[in-house]
Amino acid sequence: MTVRAVSALVRATRFKESPMQSPVPAFARSLRALDHILGKAEAHCEARRIDPSVLVNDRLAPDMHPLRRQIGMTCDHAKFAAARLSGQEAPRFEDTEQTFAELRDRVARTLAFIESVPEEAFAGAEDKTITVKAPSREMSFPAPFYLASFAVPNFYFHMTTAYNILRHNGVDLGKLDFMGAA
Repeated sequence: MTVRAVSALVRATRFKESPMQSPVPAFARSLRALDHILGKAEAHCEARRIDPSVLVNDRLAPDMHPLRRQIGMTCDHAKFAAARLSGQEAPRFEDTEQTFAELRDRVARTLAFIESVPEEAFAGAEDKTITVKAPSREMSFPAPFYLASFAVPNFYFHMTTAYNILRHNGVDLGKLDFMGAA
């Protein structure tokens, strides 16, 4: 999406002037589900004597990121949303994970960070402007738009892609696993 298109969308979208709720509970539930999914993938590899690196490095299409990066980006969107909206500094995680244990640790560290942000840190977040620096451009959003139209969709895009990579490889997963209800 171009900067111009984002700007037009921001102008066209009216957000109710009300205090923002913390995004942490929804992200936390989904990160716990992601950890469960990764556990099932690891067990799948063990039971079928599959080299886990096959799944960790698999991707849905040649121009898409592998599972390990999908997990990293899922975590990053939760981590940065909590940090940006609360005014806290996000921890830096190196993108070096190569095993299920390392990926699960990344999820656990993300969960620990977002759950460490107190609810009151989100007070007044609805009035903030959030700036996201991407490799090719910088984008600024009103905080409610950032959360609803950037952070949350990106979080679930990468989590869904990770789920789909594993499902495509035969891991016994269902909707309840994804939703954290399994």
